Amino acid sequence: MEKVIEMNNVSWRRQGKTILQDLSWEVQKGEHWAVLGLNGAGKTTLLNMVNGYIWPTTGDVTVLGNEFGKTDIRQLRQSIGWVSSSLGERINGRHTTEDIVVSGKFASVGLVFADPEEVDFERARELMELLSVDYTYGQAYEKCSQGEKQKLLIARGMMANPDLLILDEPTTGLDFIAREDLLQTIEQIAKAPVAPTIIFVTHHIEEVLPIFSHMLLLEKGTVFAQGEREDVLTSDDMSRLYNRNIQVDWQNERAWMTLKK
Repeated sequence: MEKVIEMNNVSWRRQGKTILQDLSWEVQKGEHWAVLGLNGAGKTTLLNMVNGYIWPTTGDVTVLGNEFGKTDIRQLRQSIGWVSSSLGERINGRHTTEDIVVSGKFASVGLVFADPEEVDFERARELMELLSVDYTYGQAYEKCSQGEKQKLLIARGMMANPDLLILDEPTTGLDFIAREDLLQTIEQIAKAPVAPTIIFVTHHIEEVLPIFSHMLLLEKGTVFAQGEREDVLTSDDMSRLYNRNIQVDWQNERAWMTLKK
């Protein structure tokens, strides 16, 4: 089976501090993964490494068949869609929504230095329609709600037809209705005939939809557990990960966590 991500015994150190340690992880084509861990567990560092923004201190990394050290990272990034809160903070809110979406083709957060064609805006409108935010076309990004902004960032991430789509805590700041709406949109993307491999980072296990076949749990820069979703999201694993007495119950194929006394 084709491997989308392959990490072997990866460690990363900064200023004498080990952030990732002896981490091995494989993502196969056709799988969608959710990544869970406490703050400081190494989730953002892991994603930065997948994107080639940082390189391992030790170990080997291959993404979409491209081995780090033997590939053009800038070209590799054109095959990766990235959605994160840090990206949203860099956007000039006066830009129109379609400009933000089209900028994904150029790996930028605006079209100041880009030269888009009419076909790019047609593609943007199609994506905005797919994500049910086409009614914002022509509107300033800053006028959109938080849920609309997140959908627009996902549309931007899909603009270049990526093979890998990374969603870094995309539901942050959303109310319950907006969150569930966004999760339905992500599920729709994953079920498309030609869908990118999705890596979904979250703090909340109830956001791990049935379309996420696998889970990666991180703790202090190491793999705490990984495998099929139902095998990892257990009361025992969650209790050990959070060092609290936790009960995991399943409802409508989604796991829900309760802190027991």
